[in-house]
Amino acid sequence: MKPSIPLSLYVHIPWCERKCPYCDFNSHENYSPGVEPLYVSALLNDLDQQLDLVGGRPISTIFFGGGTPSLFSATAIDQILKGVRSRVSVDDNCEITLESNPGSAEAAKYKAYKDAGVNRLSIGVQSFDDDKLKDLGRIHSSDEAKAAIDMAFASGFDRLNVDLMYGLENQARSEAIADIETALSFGVSHLSWYQLTIERNTAFWSKPPTLPGADVVEPWQEGVRELLGNLDIHQYEVSAWSREGEESRHNLNYWRFGDYLAIGAGAHGKVSVDNCVYRFQRTRHPAHYLDEFGRSTTTSSINSLTAVPDEDIVGEFMMNALRLRNGVPLKLLSERTGKAHASISSTLESLEARGLMVNDKERLATTALGYRYLDSVVESFF
Repeated sequence: MKPSIPLSLYVHIPWCERKCPYCDFNSHENYSPGVEPLYVSALLNDLDQQLDLVGGRPISTIFFGGGTPSLFSATAIDQILKGVRSRVSVDDNCEITLESNPGSAEAAKYKAYKDAGVNRLSIGVQSFDDDKLKDLGRIHSSDEAKAAIDMAFASGFDRLNVDLMYGLENQARSEAIADIETALSFGVSHLSWYQLTIERNTAFWSKPPTLPGADVVEPWQEGVRELLGNLDIHQYEVSAWSREGEESRHNLNYWRFGDYLAIGAGAHGKVSVDNCVYRFQRTRHPAHYLDEFGRSTTTSSINSLTAVPDEDIVGEFMMNALRLRNGVPLKLLSERTGKAHASISSTLESLEARGLMVNDKERLATTALGYRYLDSVVESFF
């Protein structure tokens, strides 16, 4: 185990009110409040099986993702957090994020989440345009999205992310910019701005909308970078923008190739054990997950780990690290993968010569051109 590698915890809540046509996440519509105590118990049993992966490290961030975690009561979230704290050490300043959809937002519920220990909300707005929300299959309106943001601030959340999508069907550049400006008008300090893509196993894959091409949306990206930069909101990751100090610490741990335990149906985890990097995934279907983890067991998760092949480890590291606009310290490569700088020196020299990577002896980072063609840069390391 590597104590120097930060450790996070991901908690997956797999239910939502209605599956969105673009969503390829592990989400299911058959939610009932009666499942909460059963699922909470299964989550904690799941965590019990992962305790031998902790290696004495405290949990530095916790993220409730979904699905729609805000479907769960604050009582359930409180029980989960108390159960986590009774099993592992949790940093005093642990960042605890919960994803919320405006359609399930309630002022009293937000306040109760805050009282339970959640200190950061991520609200899935996607757009403030009612026509675009309808096209995306969202169940909330623009007014409900605005009300959810107001409720979050009124409930004491000073750390708030708003999810927005762009590159939507029949969307003009001015409409995409208007969504960002509306979010900023509330004083939010973090934005996730995702380009809509059509994924397999989604309703949009079967019946795809006509989306603007890369040649159309690329100028939007440059415009947004300039707009937000003038407001001291910087792009620190491909789809993430924030004021200084408001970055998602949980996501930063992902991109810096940190470790994370993962509990819940379909949750993915990554851990470092004995100088090797391992990944694991939990059973996807909620019913099967409840069958598997519904009762306490002493089985260890170490038996279900899959080692990242040695020939892929550098590529996986770079695939994460180079998503960060400013890259990562060079020393992180050896600290997180065990690989020396020499293992990538020839590839780096080639990319530097083509103007795709920064020539920096202390840092691994792309140039602006390399960031534009990030997929191609990352492929060079596999």
